[in-house]
Amino acid sequence: MKARLAVAVLVLACAPLGLAKDPPSYEKGTLLSMDSSSCGVAEKGSKTVAGELLGTDGEHKSTQEVLCQEYVLQGERIVYRIRPTDTKHPSLLPVGDTVQYRIRKDKMYVLDREGDSKEREYSVVSMQVRQESKNTQ
Repeated sequence: MKARLAVAVLVLACAPLGLAKDPPSYEKGTLLSMDSSSCGVAEKGSKTVAGELLGTDGEHKSTQEVLCQEYVLQGERIVYRIRPTDTKHPSLLPVGDTVQYRIRKDKMYVLDREGDSKEREYSVVSMQVRQESKNTQ
């Protein structure tokens, strides 16, 4: 009886290992360039005391253009233009180096090169077929 119970416990303990997901597969690409592109305008406004008391909408506004990093990543068949989704804490990618990436739904995940296997999330702005790929078909 104890042997059957031990076998049952062992089977139940090992069951999640058989259902584990495969690690994601990555493609390799080369970062060709990084540009700063406009991704909006930041406004700071403060109402004046006279505007508040008299009901006029007098307000001092200062606007400043916000710039975002935009990378060009050349894959095997497609050239991507990507931007980091975390705009407050973007990390710099090594331009000219090879990176690993994967695409899931509408996001691109670039594997961090520091060895801790951390993925950075990017949004794909545009895609183009590589010229060499067009000529070989």
